[in-house]
Amino acid sequence: MPTLTDPNATVPELVAGDRLTRAEFERRYRAMPKVKKAELIEGVVYMPSPVSHERHGVPHAHLIGWLVHYAARTPGVEVGDNTTVLLDLDNEPQPDALLRVEPRRGGSTRTVGGYVDGPPELVAEVTASTASYDLHDKLRAYRRNGVREYVVWRVLDRALDWFVLRDGAYVPLAAGHDGLLRSEAFPGLWLDARALLGGRLADVLDALARGLADAEHVAWVAELARRAPS
Repeated sequence: MPTLTDPNATVPELVAGDRLTRAEFERRYRAMPKVKKAELIEGVVYMPSPVSHERHGVPHAHLIGWLVHYAARTPGVEVGDNTTVLLDLDNEPQPDALLRVEPRRGGSTRTVGGYVDGPPELVAEVTASTASYDLHDKLRAYRRNGVREYVVWRVLDRALDWFVLRDGAYVPLAAGHDGLLRSEAFPGLWLDARALLGGRLADVLDALARGLADAEHVAWVAELARRAPS
């Protein structure tokens, strides 16, 4: 028998661990404006605890700063900070950061109702350790939906993982001979991971500056300009 619902009933609270459809998750989330972050991952509600300055606030700011500097020099690329992403019917994450090619320039996402719809080219998360759902359920959801690159900064482990999607599987991105990580989805997005983990933001931006001056980035900027609608 169909379930009958009183249209005047109070919307239930969003509770961590609940299993919901995406539509119900969104209904409850909208009814709780004081909740700053909640995610639906593989049909399960996650509501992260308040974050500390040292373990999340500072790393998050450094990660965003690195991506903002890249986007500032790469017209046609956008940065998102804690942006809701509509992946599929069981997944609505709110990643710490994302980088996407603008839809009008051929990116893999579009904007629907103010949200990002579809898999961003790159997603980045700041997490505690390998035990986090960022490296388990969320990783599987990003992989299955075609997020090309996934960066996870494991603060307590003092480690950074950068995965690239190849043949339907995530594999670690190998550093170059100089120790730098170079994005395959975003030419010129270079990262000195040791400097990032060590809090040496100036060195992180110096490595990025070299990537922005590289011929591949120059060609990428020209390609994005060519894609822009007239």
